[in-house]
Amino acid sequence: MSGSFLKNVDDMFIAATENIDLPEGLADKIRFCNATYVTRFGVRLRGKMFTFRGWRATHSTHHSPAKGGIRFAPNVNQDEVEALAALMSYKCALVGLPFGGSKGALEINPTEWEPHELEKITRRFAQELIRHGFLSPASNVPAPDMGTGEQTMMWIADEYRRHKHEDINGSACVTGKPLDGGGIEGRTEATGRGVQYATQALFASEVELKGTGFAVNSLARKRVVVQGLGNVGYHAAKFLSEEDGCLISSVIERDGVIRNEAGLDIEKLKEHFAVTGKLEGFAGGTFSAQNDDALQDDCDVLIPAALEGVVHERNAAKIKAKVVVEAANGPTTSAADAILKSRGVVVIPDMYANAGGVVVSYFEWVKNLTHIPFGLMERRYEATGHRRLAQSLEAMTGKAFPLSDDKAFTDGPQEIDLVRSGLSEMMSTAFQAISQTKAEGRGDQSLRDAAYQIAIKRIAASYQAIGI
Repeated sequence: MSGSFLKNVDDMFIAATENIDLPEGLADKIRFCNATYVTRFGVRLRGKMFTFRGWRATHSTHHSPAKGGIRFAPNVNQDEVEALAALMSYKCALVGLPFGGSKGALEINPTEWEPHELEKITRRFAQELIRHGFLSPASNVPAPDMGTGEQTMMWIADEYRRHKHEDINGSACVTGKPLDGGGIEGRTEATGRGVQYATQALFASEVELKGTGFAVNSLARKRVVVQGLGNVGYHAAKFLSEEDGCLISSVIERDGVIRNEAGLDIEKLKEHFAVTGKLEGFAGGTFSAQNDDALQDDCDVLIPAALEGVVHERNAAKIKAKVVVEAANGPTTSAADAILKSRGVVVIPDMYANAGGVVVSYFEWVKNLTHIPFGLMERRYEATGHRRLAQSLEAMTGKAFPLSDDKAFTDGPQEIDLVRSGLSEMMSTAFQAISQTKAEGRGDQSLRDAAYQIAIKRIAASYQAIGI
């Protein structure tokens, strides 16, 4: 694996700037993190004092607040946090969100602590972030990431409200909260749903499919290998198999790989994995503990949905997939990216493919700031209009088309409908912009090159607008 995660992100950024005319020094202003806060704090647990180390990096504040998840992992470091913060800046700019980029992490193995201990640790971390200005609805808004979830976000939100009880918008200090805590429908599935929409957008593009041998809108029965059965990998695999007819031929996890050429039942596999914590023993496929070369399984689409740097210069030439959809952050190193490009493999880059999470986080943030659920004001009004239209059509046709009893036609949109509609629109619009930028550039440009160029230009325009 070549270089660090941050170096790989920087390499891709630098390559993109070669085709952009920027004022002197502005590229460096965009590329480097504005600030990284490092904290070490103590928590008394199990009769003694434990010291924990955490980070919160703010990459860019060309828009406020800065947005990005918090991960709990034993092997996290500042380099990783700053790389992820940079990707968040580029991701938000690419899909048109009014956020800067940020990321946070706590060096901890969550499985080694009881829930009440994790709560105490999380609240202490939140106190440090609040005290130093790295947590608020207006300046820095975390979300779940690896090792964290809805409960973690609620602890942080509650701690913020305790310290800032006068902030009427306090619930918006984090996103990814449970519904009863001010969350939004569709947030849990959002990143996986975005991966599905990104894949659909590619397979709807005749231009981008050229050279792959795939027909337009031909996702049905495409063989897909998914690495990681966490939240993102599970939802992406579920939606692509159940709604688009893909065959999930391999799923890779820490303990090995499970294969079934006829397609794995993702829902049953997830149930087995949730109970046992491993793929081994699942009756719906063939298990192998040897997963080192599973990314090289014969397939049409590869979806790395776990860790960074898993596609590198030692295996990139052996990848058999014609399409790689980067559901994880930074799964492909810069050296591997060059190899895949030279082989004609189409890569849907992470900064676009996994943007669904932050898009729906934006919807949740807006919902918290407006203090009103999406669809509340218009749902009954639209349902009434739909029923009147249905009744008019029935009257004109002698009820040849009995629509008034069809709830799918007459009901107004619920929050989940609006969330999915908004996400689909933003993912579709972003893909069109990426494809157009790629077509207008040099012949050897990739979708990643185009995505970086769009993001950099938009951030540069924001800085120039305020005189930087």
